[in-house]
Amino acid sequence: MSPTPSAASPAAETPMRMLYWQVGALFLSYLCVAMSMPTTAIQVATTLHMGNAMAGLAVGVAFASTILTRGFAGRLADQRGGRHCMLQGLVLYALSSLICIGSTWIEATVPSFLVLILGRLVLGLGESLTVVGLLAWSIGLMGHHRSGRVLSVVGMGMYGSLAAGSPLGLTLYDHAGYLGVGLACLIAPLAGLAIVWPITPVAPHPGERQPLTSIIARIRDLGFIVFLQGIGFAAIGAFMPLIFLHQHWPHASLGLTFFGGAFVLVRILCGHLPDKIGGARVAVLSLGVETCGQLLLWCATGPELALAGAALTGAGCSMIFPAMGLEVVRRVSPHMRGTAMGGFAAFQDLAYGATGPLTGLLADRMGESVVFLVGMLAACAGWGLSISLALKEARQTRESP
Repeated sequence: MSPTPSAASPAAETPMRMLYWQVGALFLSYLCVAMSMPTTAIQVATTLHMGNAMAGLAVGVAFASTILTRGFAGRLADQRGGRHCMLQGLVLYALSSLICIGSTWIEATVPSFLVLILGRLVLGLGESLTVVGLLAWSIGLMGHHRSGRVLSVVGMGMYGSLAAGSPLGLTLYDHAGYLGVGLACLIAPLAGLAIVWPITPVAPHPGERQPLTSIIARIRDLGFIVFLQGIGFAAIGAFMPLIFLHQHWPHASLGLTFFGGAFVLVRILCGHLPDKIGGARVAVLSLGVETCGQLLLWCATGPELALAGAALTGAGCSMIFPAMGLEVVRRVSPHMRGTAMGGFAAFQDLAYGATGPLTGLLADRMGESVVFLVGMLAACAGWGLSISLALKEARQTRESP
């Protein structure tokens, strides 16, 4: 049964306020992703004594699970509704935390590691269902004409949670070990579940279902722009602290702070622009800025230039996903938006998952700064694609009666 709204419940609020409730729940639930990332690596490398490679596997397997299940999440959101999909994801978040807690009770190293891997796989599925379900649900509540705004606010919730969750997780690990982190990761999605439970569901749109492959073919140019944009962000996350340390520059931890601060600021100030001027124009401006940021990072001779490059990259990356996501929503029928957003998000997941190991091979041979050359070339290629997209849209507008 659908929940019955009361005057004091989120379901009685305006659509914009309901969106804020939903994103608040996302912020809380996504903490279990953010808190577990650094602490899982430490747990595997130090407590289980399995080395850095296995630590990287334990962290990365969750992202692999997310990529592989985006299509399933999209179909579920289209067929059962975004609310159902998100609630399922929140439950899976909690289940993954229970499994990871169980791994701490196993004394044998290999069985403990295998149980932990199972928990991480469930976490990746939970992330797919939660994020895709939220996007489908919130766009249904707000209307497709405000899709850009929805994507901007959702992104702020996710990246804000990532920024807060990493230091929080490390603090918990220092004081309560991986068990303490697991308990916090259990509580966070359950709190999110309590927040969104009263919010009004949106009925799925009727219509003939199309295979994911046909949807991907329709939006692949938009997804490829997001993929190229994501390489610069992933390069900063993986290698910027290492460059600071190897160059003996101060403030090695500030790179992500400058990136994240600029990212959120631009989302706040410009979140309305995709709905107002179109996603293609926003992407042209944004990728031009990101290209300049990556160029500064590649050429940086001191920490000041490097931090400026990180800030420019954050400002440039900020609006690409909502800008291209708006175009995705415009290209597909309402009953296929969940599937489309699931496939679209997988392009960004792939950029985040592939950049670290692939550019790491280059960095071993040519130095860490080469990763920002790769990021600059990728952003420049995305800039060219976005210009082509904007010109195509302008031509179609002129030719339309």
